[in-house]
Amino acid sequence: MPDVRRAADRFHTVGDGVETWHSFSYGVHYDPDRIGFGPIMAINAEHVAPGGGYDVHDHADVEIVTWVLDGVLRHEDSTGQAGEIRPGTAQRLSAGTGVRHSERNASPDEPLVFVQMMLRTDYDEAPEYRQVDVDHVPGVLTPTVAVHAPAELLAVTFDAGQVVTVPAAPRSLVIVTSGEVDVAGTRLAAGDEIRFTGEGEYDLSASSAASALIWQLGLATAEVTR
Repeated sequence: MPDVRRAADRFHTVGDGVETWHSFSYGVHYDPDRIGFGPIMAINAEHVAPGGGYDVHDHADVEIVTWVLDGVLRHEDSTGQAGEIRPGTAQRLSAGTGVRHSERNASPDEPLVFVQMMLRTDYDEAPEYRQVDVDHVPGVLTPTVAVHAPAELLAVTFDAGQVVTVPAAPRSLVIVTSGEVDVAGTRLAAGDEIRFTGEGEYDLSASSAASALIWQLGLATAEVTR
């Protein structure tokens, strides 16, 4: 049966100007039954106050995928990349042998909300950066940014009454990012997740405007454009 995880059941961390909800064990939060799902190691919903964020810190041997929901994210890293990420742009940082980066709210007035996801990687070279602008067509599953892992991240937006069929994959995970979405007969609200293991294709539908991210896992690793 699909495994439903509600937003309110996630781990919760409050820091200096940052509030985070974790889907998996992360930092001080540990649960041996919540280590990961396929190659996914972390799904963190980040709420950042104006001017707040994360100063320079290190990562290695991980894919970091970021999707902004509201506001503007200011990103800088040791590959020389620096810029602002807005809703509709998928960002991927392959940490490889080691990378340093910072992520801050670019606005002094408006809050920032983003989802940051981390996966075990197939990449062991110098760190690598990529971002892709995603052109949404409501009711259509849209590929985002390729990763160095057996996984594909899709995005979808819904107008009222639309239905989308997600193809079969060894594992699949849906994160509702806005509104309410019916997934295989289960109603999910923003922040809720559902996970499938070997259960074939399934339908997503929405009775009003909504959006979601879908990880298709266990697929052949896609060719990554550098």
